[in-house]
Amino acid sequence: MTSLPLYSTELKKDFPVLQQTMNGKPLIYLDNAATTQKPQAVIDAMTSFYQDSYATVHRGVYRLGHESTAIYDAVRKQVSRFINADSEKEIVYVKGTTEAINLVANSFAGEFLQAGDEILVSEIEHHANFVPWQQVAKRNGLVFRTIPVNDVGELDMTAYESMLSPKTKLVAIGHVSNALGTIHPVKEVVKKAHSVGAKVLIDGAQSVAHMKVDVQDLDCDFYAFSGHKLLGPTGIGVLYAKKELLEAMPPYMLGGDMIETVGLTETTFAPIPEKFEAGTPAFVEVIGLSAAISYIEKIGLEAIEAIEANLLAIATEKLSKIDGLKIIGTAKNKAAVISFVLDNIHPHDIGTILDEYGIAIRAGHHCAQPAMTRYCVPATARASFSFYNTESDIDKLVSGIHAVVEMFA
Repeated sequence: MTSLPLYSTELKKDFPVLQQTMNGKPLIYLDNAATTQKPQAVIDAMTSFYQDSYATVHRGVYRLGHESTAIYDAVRKQVSRFINADSEKEIVYVKGTTEAINLVANSFAGEFLQAGDEILVSEIEHHANFVPWQQVAKRNGLVFRTIPVNDVGELDMTAYESMLSPKTKLVAIGHVSNALGTIHPVKEVVKKAHSVGAKVLIDGAQSVAHMKVDVQDLDCDFYAFSGHKLLGPTGIGVLYAKKELLEAMPPYMLGGDMIETVGLTETTFAPIPEKFEAGTPAFVEVIGLSAAISYIEKIGLEAIEAIEANLLAIATEKLSKIDGLKIIGTAKNKAAVISFVLDNIHPHDIGTILDEYGIAIRAGHHCAQPAMTRYCVPATARASFSFYNTESDIDKLVSGIHAVVEMFA
């Protein structure tokens, strides 16, 4: 194990919120799986757009409207390149991962799956990739099945293969578990699903900011992610879908900007992807998303992966030495997320006390109650890292947990 490169310490300076104190102590932000902090570059890009270029897109014939539309449309190409989509027409702007998954659940599963068809999801999915499928199955007479995971949090691939059949029409799987940090073998999941004719949706909310994503290499049918977990603003996300699927699917929302013609008795819809983007889009948030992607690409996802892998190794080693602490989710292939419990201390108490030391972690079921049920815990404390965290942050976390243990002792 090597110490973190100085570069990681320097990168923290790009994030204004991380320069403040909390309860008189330097803020240690370790809730990156919930949302990431924003670099100055993203804040500046959105502020500049409001100040200098603000006008609604796809509407005005005046110069400011043309300029804002050109900027907005260019970002779609940037996003397409970022995840290596075949075309920018395969990129649909949505509010976030949750809306993207609901769009697919309603416009694809709700439209094309028949009674008796099966949907498979893992038992440790975020509720956003669990509840929509569960509910569309109930409404349409589909069969909703959960793929088991083993004791360390890895997908049971043998069980998964045995569950696949010609009845399987959709598999929905997280690229990375937000609750445990497990990185699922999604490329293999896709390959096996396609062998029985099933489509695959990947929830990429926890992956795109931490590793290189190539949707063509994965050959997934749908891929969803959120801007706010990617250093960008809230209110913007992306659904990638293969062109032929988007063209076949009906629109999810109806209104302005997604139409071609509207008559008294009939309406025709715009071509993809605009067909799925009703109403005034979150165009300023799209500018923020663009700045976030540019910032990440400037650092390089390989460097980000290396920094975060090192953080995970250091944190796992140091936390494992604390008496009474148990890590929930110890898969061999993990992102920089550590969920843990302490003997006889509720996670909410852990989080509340750590906050007194300026340390922000997550405590609860992490919108993954089936995962908590699987591991027989009501909740966990969760420290999730980004490349702007440092070994010093980990040391303060460890020190804070020792203080929690001493307080309850």
